[in-house]
Amino acid sequence: MAMREQLAAAEAILFVAGEPLELARLADALETEAADAQVLIDELQRHYDETQSGLCILRIDGKVQICSRPAYAAEVRAALEVKKNAPLSPAAFEVLAVVAYHQPVTKGYVEQVRGVDCNHVMNSLCQKSLIEECGRMDLPGRPLLYRTTDTFLRCFCMASLDELPALPQHLRKQIDENEEEGDAAC
Repeated sequence: MAMREQLAAAEAILFVAGEPLELARLADALETEAADAQVLIDELQRHYDETQSGLCILRIDGKVQICSRPAYAAEVRAALEVKKNAPLSPAAFEVLAVVAYHQPVTKGYVEQVRGVDCNHVMNSLCQKSLIEECGRMDLPGRPLLYRTTDTFLRCFCMASLDELPALPQHLRKQIDENEEEGDAAC
């Protein structure tokens, strides 16, 4: 298959997929190597940029997706009559921060860090697909573990959790002290 045909096929696959697609899966569908699929994705992004297309390539944790450019969000929302989601509460941002920086975590850990019940907030974040259950701890009661999702990365315009900003030193020290106290209590 010629490069132009592979490029068109990659674009069609990403368009129809609608969700982020693993690069390896795209390469398999195109019967090519992952490195070649990456070149196709880079070329597709270059084409979108050069033509000032309303589309762009979103890269999320080793996956790729075609999406509309953020600059056109208002127009897309108006055309689709999509109501703007209610903004997250400060409590929701706090819970997301704890989960993002310390995942996987239990609800109990989040509550210990915040000092208040987090059941409602965590359920709300699960419904919004910003966090998800990812297993259970091997402790009495087998508490659920939570982590952030690809939706979290997409909403905060990050390709991976490595892009989270570094915690300020005073917070890092306080977290380390809290974890030591928790270990001593066990």
